[in-house]
Amino acid sequence: MTRKSMLARRLLTAYGILFFVLVYLPIALILAYSFNANPVNMMVWSGFTLDWYCSIFGLETELSQQILYVESTDALLSAVRNSLAIALTTTAVSTVLGTATALAIARYRFRLEKFYQTLMFMPMIMPDIVLGIALLIFFISIGIDLGILTIMIGHCTFLTSYVFIVVSARLAGMDRSLDEASADLGANEWTTFRRVVLPLIMPGVVGGALLAFIISMDDLVITYFIAGVDSTTLPVYIYGILRRGIKPEINAIAVLMLSFSIAVAALGLYIRSRRR
Repeated sequence: MTRKSMLARRLLTAYGILFFVLVYLPIALILAYSFNANPVNMMVWSGFTLDWYCSIFGLETELSQQILYVESTDALLSAVRNSLAIALTTTAVSTVLGTATALAIARYRFRLEKFYQTLMFMPMIMPDIVLGIALLIFFISIGIDLGILTIMIGHCTFLTSYVFIVVSARLAGMDRSLDEASADLGANEWTTFRRVVLPLIMPGVVGGALLAFIISMDDLVITYFIAGVDSTTLPVYIYGILRRGIKPEINAIAVLMLSFSIAVAALGLYIRSRRR
């Protein structure tokens, strides 16, 4: 091995280590500080405790009796329920719309096809704050009260694009001769879709649905503009607490959200491996 290749290998190794440190060190710090018993300054370690996790679920502990940053457990649980309801609904709708659009563009040729395909990318390219303001003006202009419904509609506008891209990538690698073979054997279009096409693109559909679900659960900027008074989601609720400073209970909530996202991703990988 030459000196230049050894130097390049060391630089690449150092870059990889630095990349993972910058990405995962903040997450590791959040995890560690969520168990810190110091109720005032979380940067000063005062011992290990699970009280912050207990206080999230409304369990009284020694620390929660002294100081409590999550004023209402009911409000927190209500935000969690809103986030789950919105995420499940928008995932179902955006998965159907995104998959149908990807199939239509992949199977049929029509005028302005490239232009329509470009429009599907726009919600992803557009800054979240611009899309949030546009949706807010739209809902106010047509007289729709801000609430759960407006959040669902707003999430579907950009989550459909994510599902469309994932499913389109799956369709691009699919052998079209399988459709022709199914038709030659006497199957109609619906049978071909149900027995041939859908099983082949199912990994892309599942991947797009899981991606849409996680993005909907974590969305803050767009939801902040189009949420009503009684439709607070978990990210908006956390943002409201953060405006008063980073507190130990926020770290505990962040760890629980991270664990939930990892569980969803692991479930998707497991389903994909089983289908293979």
